[in-house]
Amino acid sequence: MKHKQIIDKMTLEEKASLMSGKDFWQSENIDRLGIKNMFLADGPHGIRKQAKAADHLGLNESIPATCFPTAATIANSWNTKLGEEIGQYLGEEAVAQEVNVLLGPGINMKRDPLCGRNFEYFSEDPYHAGKLSASYIKGIQSKGISACVKHFAANNQEERRMTIDTIIDERTLREIYLTAFEIAIQEGETKTVMSSYNRLNGEYTNESIHLMREILRKEWGYDGVVVTDWGGSNDRVAGLVAGNELEMPTTDGETDKEIIKTIQEGKISEGVLDECVDRLLELIFTTGKVFEQAYNTTFDIEKHHQKAQQAAEESLVLLKNEANILPLKENVKVATIGDFAQTPRYQGAGSSVVNPTKLDNTLELLEQLPINHIGYAQGFDRYGKQKKQLVNEACDLASKADVILLYIGLDEVTEAEGLDRSHMQIPKNQVELLEAIHEVNPNIVAILSCGAAVEMPWINKVKGLVHAYLSGQAGAKAILNVLTGAVNPSGKLAETYPISYEDTPAFEHFPGKEVSVEYREGLLIGYRYYDTAQVNVRFPFGYGLSYTTFRYDNLQISDEGATFTITNTGDVAGAEVAQLYVHCQSDAIFRPTKELKGFKKVYLNPGETKEVTVPFDDKTFRYFNVKTNKWEVEEANYTIMIGTSSADVILEDFLHVTGTDAPLPYDKDALPSYYAGKRAKDIEQAEFENLLGRQVPVSTWDRTKPLGYNDTIAQCQYAKGWIARFAFHLIRFSHRFLQKIGKRETANLIMMSVYHMPFRGIARMTGGVINMPMLDGLLMMVNGQFFKGLRHFLKEQRKLRKESKEIVATVAEER
Repeated sequence: MKHKQIIDKMTLEEKASLMSGKDFWQSENIDRLGIKNMFLADGPHGIRKQAKAADHLGLNESIPATCFPTAATIANSWNTKLGEEIGQYLGEEAVAQEVNVLLGPGINMKRDPLCGRNFEYFSEDPYHAGKLSASYIKGIQSKGISACVKHFAANNQEERRMTIDTIIDERTLREIYLTAFEIAIQEGETKTVMSSYNRLNGEYTNESIHLMREILRKEWGYDGVVVTDWGGSNDRVAGLVAGNELEMPTTDGETDKEIIKTIQEGKISEGVLDECVDRLLELIFTTGKVFEQAYNTTFDIEKHHQKAQQAAEESLVLLKNEANILPLKENVKVATIGDFAQTPRYQGAGSSVVNPTKLDNTLELLEQLPINHIGYAQGFDRYGKQKKQLVNEACDLASKADVILLYIGLDEVTEAEGLDRSHMQIPKNQVELLEAIHEVNPNIVAILSCGAAVEMPWINKVKGLVHAYLSGQAGAKAILNVLTGAVNPSGKLAETYPISYEDTPAFEHFPGKEVSVEYREGLLIGYRYYDTAQVNVRFPFGYGLSYTTFRYDNLQISDEGATFTITNTGDVAGAEVAQLYVHCQSDAIFRPTKELKGFKKVYLNPGETKEVTVPFDDKTFRYFNVKTNKWEVEEANYTIMIGTSSADVILEDFLHVTGTDAPLPYDKDALPSYYAGKRAKDIEQAEFENLLGRQVPVSTWDRTKPLGYNDTIAQCQYAKGWIARFAFHLIRFSHRFLQKIGKRETANLIMMSVYHMPFRGIARMTGGVINMPMLDGLLMMVNGQFFKGLRHFLKEQRKLRKESKEIVATVAEER
């Protein structure tokens, strides 16, 4: 242990006290030993340190900070250097606000387009997400503080996220859902990892010995800290044994007592606690060093704003440019339509909400451009209400213009933490506006703002389409620079855009509605599925247009990597993202048709040629063998493909690779659908069980059992206690009523923080106001013992108050 001398001086109570938070955002301190508290703050794309009452839902305003584009946006840049620079700026602002641990980046896979938190995640590809996240981590930690990669692991839906059981086979877990974390931890060297809320194959992630000790600690060699997601601790002692150091937020000492009691009873060794304390002390001391010396308490707001603009410019994706309608010609008559032009949609919702230092406004900036801007019309109601007058006003303006800039997308409450989207469409009133404008003027350039994939049945009604994603506080200027040609777009999609949601691989197996969610599609998520099953898509993974053109030539393959040339054959400077995909020509083990194994962004002047090398690494040819329980390489010929997207391969050659001589992991006859590349909808349970190597658990609630700690408020609908059923119907009525009167954000909050909350969350998220014994009383009431439960609740409440008064009195005496 690194800090044995300090640990030897600590009492058991002091050690245990460090294992949970001091309050909502701070770790505990022990002044007599010089152990200071740490401050942890949300911040995947900007610092969210709250100055007033703390919450984890983004309700209360935070100290102003630069709002950079979200991870889903930066992912489209395919630029790891840019990711590291953004990380450096984030780290600098974190230091200025005295934040020790910045809770990001988030790197969960985009298994399904409807996941409500996709805007916070990079990609549907683990290699791509891993490389971008590692760059962020390096940048953040270069300033002396810690990044915190999250949410570990297989947290791919928001609905019922605190109790859902992810059922997934080991190979898919390793190759798809853990590879990004492996890269982030080994290459980024993150000091902190956040465990996810969900269960994984029956165990809560932060209690899983397999996940936390066998893989994270032993296999990957991770010696940093694991912190729970806020309120994400189930069994505190089980988490401690698995190596989970820090539980957040505070439980006012309740779980500390559980740890102490378990050690005193000899159920676990004090050495288990010492091991966790040692790792936590290392994080406290290493991140605290920067605050022990002179450091900047301010940052250059304008400089950081400019970096946010550059980041957005590199990440915008030009998806359509019919008849070269873009870039806009000088003095062209332009009409701007759409509520998002006046009030931009530039970031997500929930715990990642940033209070920006400044916010660019499209309408103000338009007047500075070399175009003839003839006016603005709102066009539609932001939250979907049909307003015919707005459409008429927009059409009248559109009829007078040469080109219409139509700002459309998803609103802030459609994409939010804690909730999944119900469909992939943009609001109906926006589509109707688009169709009405098209009738009077077809020269439409749509600017789309949203954090995840949407259906685009309307795409033939626009001549130009720029996808801005969620482009941060400087996004408005970045968008206009692309529209006018001041910046040549170079973004490429980091996720596939299907034609319809029914085409997606996990359709009918997302989200898990009750006990569990089955990942029947296995390895085939995103482009891996569409390419393997030969399903047509709207836009493929890696796709994006430019105002120039590029030519690829001279592919040469060696054991070290692929080398080729790229030439800018157009008239303007531009950047191209070259993508390397690999296909194993053997069919002995089922695999996707192609997998991304490298990429490089190259900047070229007109007529310029550059030689590009994309190296192979330890992940290029590997697969996880469930028989040997380790990574293996199959001896075979591998097709090496260089392309501009997963669907546009330009150069290819093959390489024979020597294998590791491992036994074949599967009985081919038992897994016909997986060898045929079918989607989850078409895979029967028996075949999925063959892949898992065990039976699939029952996915529905047992409505005959009393409700317990890990049952949700939603399950009160079938509770024995009348008061629980009444409360359930009251919650449902409140949600529907609030939606009807337009209070959608409040309605969403009810679903996220009440409806899908497990009962234990009441204790874990109230900072000790309600403890577990009091919760036992509530559960008695829920399960039909109203008066007994009420008496128990009030008795435990009085006991808690008495203990709190005694503690306050003791502290006062010591002072």
